[in-house]
Amino acid sequence: MLPTDPSFYKALLDQITDGVYFVDLERRILSWNEGASRLTGYTADEVVGQCCPDAFLCHVDEAGQGLCANGCPLTASLTDGQSHEVRVFLRHKLGRRVPVTARVEPIRTHGSIIGAVQIFSDDSAYQDARRKIDEMERLAFFDTVTQQPNRRFAEMSLHTALSEYHSHQDPFGVLLIDIDRFKSINDRFGHATGDRALREVAMTLVGTLRPTDIVGRWGGDEFIAVVHHMNSENLGYLAARCCAMVTATSLLSIDGEPVCMSVSIGETLVCSFDTADTLVKRADEFMYQNKVDKGLAR
Repeated sequence: MLPTDPSFYKALLDQITDGVYFVDLERRILSWNEGASRLTGYTADEVVGQCCPDAFLCHVDEAGQGLCANGCPLTASLTDGQSHEVRVFLRHKLGRRVPVTARVEPIRTHGSIIGAVQIFSDDSAYQDARRKIDEMERLAFFDTVTQQPNRRFAEMSLHTALSEYHSHQDPFGVLLIDIDRFKSINDRFGHATGDRALREVAMTLVGTLRPTDIVGRWGGDEFIAVVHHMNSENLGYLAARCCAMVTATSLLSIDGEPVCMSVSIGETLVCSFDTADTLVKRADEFMYQNKVDKGLAR
């Protein structure tokens, strides 16, 4: 006979790696397990009793569009009584965007829907990125500030992609990404907040791009991404998605003041005459033009 003590079932839920939470018909959170705390940074005490739409996890889709008001899988299950599974980007308590797969099931009693349960887990892209990080740390290709690949690793990845392109005509693209007004962030909030901004942007870029793409710190406030199997249209889409995700990333300074972040991106596809230097130079020119268009030119 199964135990009737509710604490028994709570202990079981807390042993699950995935995040699990229950909501009522108003999307008010009734239960929140340890897996949810680990993936989001929020404890049960901070969220139980809150409603999902109350500026909390703020799920967005791959284009950076908010889902709380339109497209929420919880609302869909509560409305149609069906199961729903979506890939979303939740907002971690520290501000970064975390890619997760969310699965929602309605909860019924006596045939009536009384709430829903959402189970969310790390997306495979994030897990692949962590494995890459472990290997890069071992090989000393690791940037200690951003906890992502350093310039040396990015240069090696770029040369490898060029070699494969010349051998097999496998097209790829390069994104050169620069944090807007980064000096102002350092000057106003201090270098500790500046380093946190670098980390949050780096992790957001890793979560936004694909597992096969390489994102590395190029230097200062610049990142580079080597994006495989790419054409011009898809490269532009990925660049726009990176911009949207960074803009949707929130960060608080040490004093609790919000730090707004955005990036400018130069995107370019490889050409038959390219070297690593010409590729990066062209991407840098496009990135600079992007800043000019936004009135942020150096």
